[in-house]
Formats: sequence, structure tokens, C-alpha cells
Amino acid sequence: MSWRTVVIASSAKLDYQLGFLVIRKEDTVKIHLGEISMLIVENTSVSLTAALLSELTKKKIKVIFCDEKRNPSSELVSYYGCHDTSSKIRRQLNWTEDAKASIWTNIVREKIHKQAELLERYRLAESAMLYKYMDEVRPNDDSNREGHAAKVYFNALFGKDFTRSLENSTNAALNYGYGIILSAFNREIVANGYITQLGLFHDNMFNQFNLGSDLMEPFRVLVDCAVKNMMPQKFEHEEKVTILKILQQEVRIGNRREYVNNAIKIYCRSVFDALNENDALLIKFYENEL
Repeated sequence: MSWRTVVIASSAKLDYQLGFLVIRKEDTVKIHLGEISMLIVENTSVSLTAALLSELTKKKIKVIFCDEKRNPSSELVSYYGCHDTSSKIRRQLNWTEDAKASIWTNIVREKIHKQAELLERYRLAESAMLYKYMDEVRPNDDSNREGHAAKVYFNALFGKDFTRSLENSTNAALNYGYGIILSAFNREIVANGYITQLGLFHDNMFNQFNLGSDLMEPFRVLVDCAVKNMMPQKFEHEEKVTILKILQQEVRIGNRREYVNNAIKIYCRSVFDALNENDALLIKFYENEL
């Protein structure tokens, strides 16, 4: 099973050779593709060969490219994730509105539940309000309990003056972490034969990752927790490495301890089963071990 997250932070030449990613700098390093789960290219002066990109796509290795500020800006997504992609896409197009609404309702409720648990861990009184919001979630969250919970949650976690629109180290860390989690979800969606553009709730014509944006919601709390623990005064390489470790931390899902990377796979497959069978009880959510 692949497990490594490889970050290329300085100028280098990357190519493919006999099953290995070859990193050429002052020294040459080789990493077998079978070990790599994600490749993050942080430096804009890195060059890659087309042969390497082709092999990374075949191995379903997520590749994330960063901009000049070293923030995730794009990713490599294959056209075909598995042998029966055409069949999976037809099923995706036929997911009923009732099934999508039921699954989305459960995802929202679980997200708020995770947020409430995190606030409770820090002994913040607002956790009680979030538990109340969780119980008030109606089908398709038509009363927007998610939005109300988010305002209470972020103000409780990061202070009354905090908003997600501010340009600061905390938001930079959150955005970076959410970008990494979203990329992991996009990889699983494509690997299972579905397309990322067609979401359950998110329906932005300019967002090519609507489905990933839907499915990732309960996992955002893992990023929030890491950022809360750091309370970063700056957001540079060291802080990014801390965020990346989220994918290698353990959670419990399906009565087993799994790395977050693998928990995302299990969860995504369960959501697809739930959508195809119109049965929200098939969803396997992870249990917080924050």
C-alpha cells in the first residue's frame, strides 16, 4: 500500500526510470512509485518529464502543483480512474435527488458533530450549541445549520475577531490543509470511476471538484485541529510539513484503526455504495481520535 507523501521544495529535475521516481539535484534520489501516495511540487523551478507524469497517472498517485507562494494551485487528474468508468459515470448521472439529499444531510450532520466534539475537547461552551444544530439538521440542510454552525465554530476555536476572509497565518494553514484533503478525495473519486465535477450539494459550474468538496466536509475538522494546536504565527515549510502529517495520522473507521489516507478510501467507497443503493446507513464515518 502506498504511504509516502513526497514534497519537492527546491529546484530539481524529476523523471521516471524502471518503476522509480528519480529526483535529480546535487544528489540523485530514487523512490519506488509503489511507495508514493502523493507528490507535491512546491517549487515553480521544478521540471518533470511527460513519461513521469504518465506513470504517476497510471499508478493513481495524486500530484499537486503549487504557485509562487507555495500554495496548492492545481493538480493532475486522470481521465479514467478504473476499467468500468463509463458504467460508473452512468450510475452517477442517475443518482436520484432523494438519494443525494439523504447522503448530504448525513454528511452535514456528521461534520457538525465532529466540530462539536473538537470544541468539547477544548472545553469550549459553544460545543453545546453545535450539538443542538446537529439535531436540527433537516433534509438537504435547507435551514443552513451548516452555515450557522460554522460561524459559531470558527469564532469559538480561533477567537471572536476571526473570519475566514482574513489574510493571516491561520487561514493560510487552513486553506493549505483543506487543499491537501480535497486532493486526496479527488484521487479517490477518480480511482473509483466517478467524475469530480458532479456534486451532491456543491453545484458551481466553475468548480471542477464539486463532488470532492461535498465528501471531504467531515474531514475538515482534522485540519482545524492541527491548526488549532499550532496557532501559527507564520506559515512556511515547517508548518506545511505538520499539516501534511494529517494524512498519516490514525483514526478509527469500520472498527479498525486506519491512516487518514486509507480512511478516505473506505469512506468514499461507502458513500458511493450508499448513493447507488439509496441507503445512507451504508456510510462509514471515521471516529475522532484527535
